[in-house]
Parts: sequence; structure tokens; C-alpha cells
Amino acid sequence: MHINILTLFPGYFREPLAQSMTGRARRSGLFSYDLIDLRDFVGEGEQVDDYPYGGGGGMVLKPEPVFRAHDALNAPRPFILLSARGRPFTHQIAVELSLEREITLLCGHYKDVDERVRQALVTDEISVGDFVLSGGEIAALAVVDAVVRLLPGTLGDFDSAQGDSFHDEPLLGPPSYTRPAVYRGLSVPEVLLSGDHAAVARWRSQESLRATRERRPDLLARFEPVGDEKPAAKKSLERRDSSG
Repeated sequence: MHINILTLFPGYFREPLAQSMTGRARRSGLFSYDLIDLRDFVGEGEQVDDYPYGGGGGMVLKPEPVFRAHDALNAPRPFILLSARGRPFTHQIAVELSLEREITLLCGHYKDVDERVRQALVTDEISVGDFVLSGGEIAALAVVDAVVRLLPGTLGDFDSAQGDSFHDEPLLGPPSYTRPAVYRGLSVPEVLLSGDHAAVARWRSQESLRATRERRPDLLARFEPVGDEKPAAKKSLERRDSSG
């Protein structure tokens, strides 16, 4: 996979993308990236931003550098704008993007991006949450990390990805424990030490439901249990809901 990142601050990415999973994936040849500095696409005496028509505070990223960079990349698709106005980024979107051979991310900055960029170039618009960042660089890093870790070979153990929150169902992941079995009086649940794989699977399913109910009850509306154990899990959830 190849990822193009259009930004006013290319230095923002170099060190983070050299670390951890993304760094290992790049060194292994699983993914590559290009940092495209939008300032390279403004002529002498031009600027990358200007005041908004109609007045109001803040500055707007001008269309010219974005269109020129887009042309230089030969009209890449998908061409994704990171913006607070975009659709919420989810694990499913990360999975879909991980199947692409190439993606291009445009980091918005200042108050906004000229609307003509959206109209003519952008194929998707993504938000990483209901809050406003000073620019799309942080959001772009989050998207790159979420996508690259799904590429075959990035994680040494694919079970690690399968156990993530949101991987197969819109539920939070269960708690995790490691050695020692007892630390400062706090013990690992006995079921995890039992060697009973079926019991462990049931415990993890129940803990996922419990954590989701407590922290993200909005996700439960999208949860549709299937399989032998899921009906029992759903009944358990319904009992807890009815008891308040």
C-alpha cells in the first residue's frame, strides 16, 4: 500500500511514522508514503491561505495549491479530506481503506478548506471525533496507523488484531492481563488461569458486553448476536438492562 499525505507541515509525520508498527511495516516493504508539502504548489508572491469571503474569523486554505498537488499526483482516488465535518472514522472504514493499493489524505488547516476542493476533488471526508483540531495532521496519523496495522504481515500475531475492540462486532474489547498473576494484592481472574478455552471465550464475550454497556451504550443498538453463545450473551445483557 502507498499513502500520499498532503500537508502544510510534513515534518509532523516523519518521526511518528518511523516508530512502532508503521515503522516496521515500512521497513518490511508493506507500505510506503510520500509527504507532499502544499507550500511547494504556490507560486512566487502567492500564499496558501486567505480571508473567507463574506467575512468572519479565521483563514481558509486556498484551492490553488490543493488542485495543483492533486494534478501532480495524477488525480488520485480515494482522495480523503480530514475534517471535523466528515463522517466518523470507524474500524470498518479502516478495513475498507486497507484494501486499497493507494490512498491520499488531505490535511485541512486553518479555519477550513475552500469548498471547491470538496466539490471537485474530495471523494471522502473523515472525522476522528466530535472535536476540533488545529489541523488534520493528528487525524491523518490516526488513520494511517489504523489502516497500516491491518495490512497482512504488520502484526506479528493476527490474533492480536482479531481481539481488538470493534474488530468483528461494534463492541469494546475485554480487559487484558499478563504476568504476574497477583500484583499488590490485585489478582488475575481465575478463569484466565484455568486453561479452559471455552470458559475464557465466554468470559471475554461477557466482559466485552459489560464494558460496552457501561462506557458506550450507543454501540449496543448495532450489536446483533449470532452463533451458539451469542443468544445467551444477549439474554444476559437484557437482564442487566432490565435491572438498571
